[in-house]
Amino acid sequence: MHPELLVTALAPLIVLVVLYGGMCMFGMFLFAFWIWMIIDCAQNEPPGNDKIVWLLIVILLNWIGATIYFFARRRDRTKGQFFKPQSPPS
Repeated sequence: MHPELLVTALAPLIVLVVLYGGMCMFGMFLFAFWIWMIIDCAQNEPPGNDKIVWLLIVILLNWIGATIYFFARRRDRTKGQFFKPQSPPS
């Protein structure tokens, strides 16, 4: 068999393997991110209805809910914008 034919025949297979591997890695990243946001929400949200609602959003909407939670709650909490004591009005 000629080497040119072998390369031509294997090129689509190599492309498929690379794409499939990339999709698998991306899926594993999304799964790990989802689990991280579930744990973060369960441990760091104050007890009450908000915690239950956020957990349901993250669990039921999977990586989309995790992304919403990350940008809506976690990022602000790490900046210290939540749970600040109220200062008396001047």
